[in-house]
Amino acid sequence: MNISYLALGDSYTIGEAVLLSESYPYQTVQLLRKAGVRVLAPEIIAKTGWTTDELIASMEQTIFLPSYDVVSLLIGVNNQYRGRSVQEYKNECNHLIQTAIQLAGNNPKRVFVLSIPDWGKTPFAAERDVATIASEIDAFNSTCKQLADLHGCYYIDITTTLRADAANVDMVASDGLHPSKLAYQKWANTLAQTILEVGF
Repeated sequence: MNISYLALGDSYTIGEAVLLSESYPYQTVQLLRKAGVRVLAPEIIAKTGWTTDELIASMEQTIFLPSYDVVSLLIGVNNQYRGRSVQEYKNECNHLIQTAIQLAGNNPKRVFVLSIPDWGKTPFAAERDVATIASEIDAFNSTCKQLADLHGCYYIDITTTLRADAANVDMVASDGLHPSKLAYQKWANTLAQTILEVGF
C-alpha cells in the first residue's frame, strides 16, 4: 500500500528559497519512508503569496484524487501580511479545513493543520512593528487552532519553535524571510511523528 499525501498552503509549503526536496512536505515523506512507511511523493497545491481565498480558488480548479491518506494545511500568513481580518480568515480557513477533511476520505484524523509562522522574527522584518505582527499572528493562530479542534483535526504548533530559533541564522533561508532547510526539518520531524502516532 502506498500512502498518498496532499500538502496545501503557500510559500512555506513549497519551500520558498530552498530546494523543493528541502521543503517540509518532502522532508516529511523522507522521514516516513525511513520509518518503513511506503509514501508517494507529495502532491503540493501552494504558491508564494497566496491567501486563503487564493488557495480556495486554485483548489476549485484542481482535479484531485478521490481521497488522500494524509492532508496538511498551512495558510494565513499572507492574510495577516495584507491586513485582512481574522473573521475573513476564520470563514475561509473553516472552508479549507472542511474541504481538506473531504479530501482525506472524510476522516479528520488524517488532516494536519500547521500554525502560521511569525515572520516578524526574521531579518526581513527588522524595520517593522514586530510586536504588532506577533500579536496578529497569535490571533490568527488562535482562530486556526479553534477550527482544527472543532473539526477534530490535528493542530501542530510550529510557531513557538520558530520564535525560539529566531536568533539562529541557520534557521533562516538566504532571502532573510523564509525558513531554512533546518527549520523545515524541525517541522517535518513533528509532522512525521504525529502521522506515525496516528498510524494507517
